[in-house]
Amino acid sequence: MRASKLYAPTLREVPAEAEIPSHQLMLRAGFIRKAAGGVYTYLPLAWRTLRKIEKIVREEMDGADGQEIAMPIMQPSELWRESGRWDVFGEEMFKLNDRHGREFCLGPTHEEIITDLVRNEVRSYKQLPLLLYQIQNKYRDEIRPRFGLMRGREFIMKDLYSFDKDEEGLDVSYKKMYDAYTKIFSRCGLVFRPVEADSGAIGGSNTHEFTALAKNGESEIAVCTKCDYAANIEKAEAVVLYPQDENELPLQKTATPNAKTIEAVIEYLNMPIEKSIKAVAFQDEKDRLICVFVRGDHEVNEIKLQNAVEAVNLRMADENAILAAGGIPGFMSPIGLKKGTMVVVDETVMEMKNACCGANEIDMHYVNANPKRDFGEVMVKDVRLIQKNDACPHCGASVDITRGIEIGQVFKLGIKYSSALRATFLDENGKEKPLVMGCYGIGVSRTMAAAIEQYHDENGIIWPRAIAPYEVVLVPVNAKNEAQMKLAEEIYTELKKEGIDVLLDDRKERPGVKFKDADLIGYPLRVTIGPKAVEEDKIEIKVRKNGKTIYDTKDGYVKNIKSLLEEL
Repeated sequence: MRASKLYAPTLREVPAEAEIPSHQLMLRAGFIRKAAGGVYTYLPLAWRTLRKIEKIVREEMDGADGQEIAMPIMQPSELWRESGRWDVFGEEMFKLNDRHGREFCLGPTHEEIITDLVRNEVRSYKQLPLLLYQIQNKYRDEIRPRFGLMRGREFIMKDLYSFDKDEEGLDVSYKKMYDAYTKIFSRCGLVFRPVEADSGAIGGSNTHEFTALAKNGESEIAVCTKCDYAANIEKAEAVVLYPQDENELPLQKTATPNAKTIEAVIEYLNMPIEKSIKAVAFQDEKDRLICVFVRGDHEVNEIKLQNAVEAVNLRMADENAILAAGGIPGFMSPIGLKKGTMVVVDETVMEMKNACCGANEIDMHYVNANPKRDFGEVMVKDVRLIQKNDACPHCGASVDITRGIEIGQVFKLGIKYSSALRATFLDENGKEKPLVMGCYGIGVSRTMAAAIEQYHDENGIIWPRAIAPYEVVLVPVNAKNEAQMKLAEEIYTELKKEGIDVLLDDRKERPGVKFKDADLIGYPLRVTIGPKAVEEDKIEIKVRKNGKTIYDTKDGYVKNIKSLLEEL
């Protein structure tokens, strides 16, 4: 390809709308252009990178016995109603009606469609295991699209679905995909970690997120400083914290005028925050009031809470709902709430001794509250967010909190969808059983963005070789100089013959402009053809990643370019 024909409109200024490096650089380097909020056009450079990522994905999926298919983006509501997800998936689902009033959605995921396909075709255990995948656009109506390709309304995804006859078969399929994902992201050149995660709207039991480590990542990850434990902060187990043993004192009510916050209460009572109990009230999609209690210095983990109370969505409770349950906002505890109110108490709180909590009276708190003695019948669950320096649930060492970008996730669905949609097969004994399923997704467009988040500097992108739009950019210093252009054309032809993905920057631009564009776009190697190359047989080869520069001759440059690429 010649740069004079390449559609890659670069920008010198950082676009005001772009908040993170990947978004800024993809706009500046001419990879994407915004069509609407969360919707982008991929320009030629981006499309080449995406195709390279997809090629790696296909090779590993095919190598793990996956078979590629293409399912419809527009899905009938009947299948989603059959699975029970039409009304509970949430407002992220794009819904539409055809001219006859029939309801459809733009596919945010494809569990229903694939299960329907397989239930109509698979009859016997002899047809299992079956692994089917596709690479296509997905659609989710994000409430706040942001960060470019990180959180958009339209994105490219690979999703594979496995069908097995039993849990043992699912374990094999899950391991296949886990290993394949490890190979895919390694081949893409990413620094990543598989972490335990919550299954969210997809459902199922075990699940791992593959997370590219990046300081601008949306996901927070708890990582053990000693063992290999790692989990999304929403999933991470919070070890119960036990206080020093002390004699239980009598429960006592005390005035705390205008002390509605934990900070105000502990200051007024002159006590450590570890002795206080915080109240947070939610309502779910059924308007149930859920009163949650954690230690004063802890935060509620809403995902854990949702799972504990089997809620689909949570919102902060309104004051009237709290008052109706006998609670007083700012002065609430389980003591005094009306019978039947859903009360969830974190495991650490239940171990506290002589603590402070609300008295469900204005300007009043209890001191010397001992939850096991005083709280009555409550639901006790791990519902707190893990914190930096908490104990690892596996080995007891301290955990660190880091950030990352979710680029893939593997789920064990079990029989969640096959039972709902009656997808069955006949086993060895002729008995009808539900198919055992797994699903496995990779964000192809997110993977491209994640690579940029990990590999960039003040000058632009630094692509890993495997997914760079071009491996080498060939830059004649003066495109009007016949000798330089002749040599550049010879090198261009030779590199293409060697199977190297090369771009010839034949534009009649100043050298500085070409060099800046080369750095901005991030080609792994830059080969410069200037006066020294023509007059002294010194061809300059520069590595984008580390700035290393070598000079080679016309007889040796091909070998050195191949060698340098192999190192990237």
